[in-house]
Amino acid sequence: MSPFRSYMDLALAEARAAALRGEVPVGAVVVAPGGQVVAQAGNRTRELNDPTAHAEVLAIRAACAVAGGERLPGHDLYVTLEPCPMCAGAISAARIARLYYGAADPKSGGVAQGPRVFAHPQCHHVPEVYDGIGAAEAAALLTGFFSGRR
Repeated sequence: MSPFRSYMDLALAEARAAALRGEVPVGAVVVAPGGQVVAQAGNRTRELNDPTAHAEVLAIRAACAVAGGERLPGHDLYVTLEPCPMCAGAISAARIARLYYGAADPKSGGVAQGPRVFAHPQCHHVPEVYDGIGAAEAAALLTGFFSGRR
């Protein structure tokens, strides 16, 4: 078994790029079973006028296009912020194997906070979940972004 390698640095780069576009700084990266990055994205809800254009959804859509199907078994998703309920639903539907996320989201999270989507009996697939990876930098990006707008 090969040693664990985090791809959170790429997700953080996507989050920083999102902030520069005026978007909430969240980034996501999808990694195939062999370790190759197949998709990466940052939030684009404002740019695309699309409330579903969260980093996770955009990255999952792009990865599915590469895979040629709607499911991503064996794939990992790295995201800088705890996914919201919508994104958690998309992660389950795509059959993502492992979810790695940075900062917790007490206000809008859907994995460890709030509705805890993966804990529901209606959730057809539950990924392995690892939290707190790159959490300090992810949280700092979000805090800095919102403090500049208040």
